[in-house]
Amino acid sequence: MSETPSKEDELAGTEQPFVQHLMELRDRLVKAMIAIAIAAAILFFFPGPGALYDFLAAPLVAHLPKGATLIATSVISPFMVPLKILLMSAFLLALPFVLWQIWAFVAPGLYSHEKKLVLPLVISSTLLFFVGVAFCYYLVFGQVFAFIQSFAPKSITAAPDIEAYLSFVLSMFLAFGMAFEVPIAVVVLARMGIVSVQKLREFRGYFIVLAFVVAAVVTPPDVVSQLSLAVPMCLLYEVGIWAAQIFIKHTQAPEEPGESASASLSLIHI
Repeated sequence: MSETPSKEDELAGTEQPFVQHLMELRDRLVKAMIAIAIAAAILFFFPGPGALYDFLAAPLVAHLPKGATLIATSVISPFMVPLKILLMSAFLLALPFVLWQIWAFVAPGLYSHEKKLVLPLVISSTLLFFVGVAFCYYLVFGQVFAFIQSFAPKSITAAPDIEAYLSFVLSMFLAFGMAFEVPIAVVVLARMGIVSVQKLREFRGYFIVLAFVVAAVVTPPDVVSQLSLAVPMCLLYEVGIWAAQIFIKHTQAPEEPGESASASLSLIHI
């Protein structure tokens, strides 16, 4: 009895020379840079660099003493700090297009089941990062700044430096954005077979301790910001365990006909 022929490779005949890949990568990078430049030009005229910084500083200014404002201790800070915010905002605004260019470059070399694995991860990780940043800005900052200002002595007028505030905000955005990537990390570990879903459940208690340790290290030394980071991490860990079970089920590589036939024969013999 002849063996069942193996399934034809769906990527057969799609190979390109290395130089061709480099040229395509160059074109994709140029398109991404143009998109960022267009986004920066739009934000420069509306709402403008100054308005972007005012929006970023609003949670802190709302909790400063009456009449107090942020200060600039460097000569070029009033120019450089809004410019940095403009470029950062332009990158975030153009990020969906940049990710699309990356996906268009990588997708032709992936199998169908790999596309089912990579594309949802890219989209969900981007959305979760933005959700983490929004959570930090709209919910955490108001509580943290109110808590910190409540400890300021009446003999001191709080007037933070704009550059120091920008550094603080970016570090907090990065911390919360990365913390909200916990489900993605859990799904990837489970899908690649590094850790089983059962082991992830057993590791739950250790992760809770790890979440509070990370929150204590990356956030200011106040209870509000630490709880605001640690509690969502623990909840997102549970979401990751639930998502991993569904993701593994729907992204398995298709079985070869010969493999499925041999598996059926072995079951019959058993």
